[in-house]
Amino acid sequence: MFDPTTWTGFHTWLSFIAIAAGFVVLAGLIAGRDRGGWTAAFLALAFATSATGFGFPFNGILPSHIVGMVALVVLAVTVPARYHFRRTGRWNTAYAVGIVVSQWLLVFVALAQAFAKVPVLHALAPTQSEPPFAIAQGVVLLLFVLAGVATLRGGRQAALRA
Repeated sequence: MFDPTTWTGFHTWLSFIAIAAGFVVLAGLIAGRDRGGWTAAFLALAFATSATGFGFPFNGILPSHIVGMVALVVLAVTVPARYHFRRTGRWNTAYAVGIVVSQWLLVFVALAQAFAKVPVLHALAPTQSEPPFAIAQGVVLLLFVLAGVATLRGGRQAALRA
């Protein structure tokens, strides 16, 4: 699963690195700082993670494909908000929300994969419809909503300094 020479391993490592970079970008936005290099890395890695998710064999559209498509649409707004519109006016809000939503989608999928693949978590929620899975995803969502509010506040400060 973590062998980077396999497609699954490559995709998994991209996801882990994207999530780590995303937390650095989020922390910067919350603190009112723009982390240009980290942001570029996060956006590229988030795109690569979503794009490589479509490289697995499948029959029909799966929930993972829908999440991947939503993630790519979010990035399609976030990237120009940052680089073309330079976070001016409402584009600053689009950028901040896009960063938070992109990071949340990566963490959402990582948590779902953890419940699917880590034996102790899988035993708690084998079909991912049990309360432990819903509670975990609910807590993560709540934390990202709070981070989103903080990011909007800090993002305004960073946009003023940029």
